[in-house]
Amino acid sequence: MDPDGYLLRFAEDLREKECPRYISSCILKEFKLKNGQTLVLRKPIVEDAKMIVEYLYTVGGESDNLLFGKDESYFTAEMEIEHIKNINESETSSMVLGIINNNIVSIAQISSPNRKRIAHNSEVAISVKKDYWKNGIGSCIMEELIKSVKDGGIIKNISLGVKASNKNAIAMYEKFGFEKIGKHKDFFNINGDFDDEILMDLYI
Repeated sequence: MDPDGYLLRFAEDLREKECPRYISSCILKEFKLKNGQTLVLRKPIVEDAKMIVEYLYTVGGESDNLLFGKDESYFTAEMEIEHIKNINESETSSMVLGIINNNIVSIAQISSPNRKRIAHNSEVAISVKKDYWKNGIGSCIMEELIKSVKDGGIIKNISLGVKASNKNAIAMYEKFGFEKIGKHKDFFNINGDFDDEILMDLYI
């Protein structure tokens, strides 16, 4: 909790004083999309916290392919600030934001456990705002995530779960070399309609 608003004030101060320098140093890559727009991929900074919370609230109500629905994202801006700080300090976990015209249109994250024996394993999650579907954003971000994993040299396996009926996502993952390794039957319950979760792995 942040009863005195310290973390938010800190983020606002950082935005005013140092945001341009931080943003330029956090940019990973730029892509020209199918619709002609420029997608900027970059690491998150603490002043992104409010926009990330708003983004998660939006996408939860747009898609049945995520693990959470409308009003089921419980992160606050204060919690997100702490999450950003922690993930930017991690050697095996990372978050990538997809930005178009200064708006977050996609978020992806790779997470690995801290335990040494299993730290080479990771899980990936990607979401894209509905207005930007079918523009190749998921592929752009996946390409950058896999590159960062290979450059890091620690992670050897990337795992994910995907709704069985989400054929477009499955095809994209297979394009990058992910293999189906199993499934969780009736894992998703969308308003009483059940669907399996397909489990996929990419071995680096």
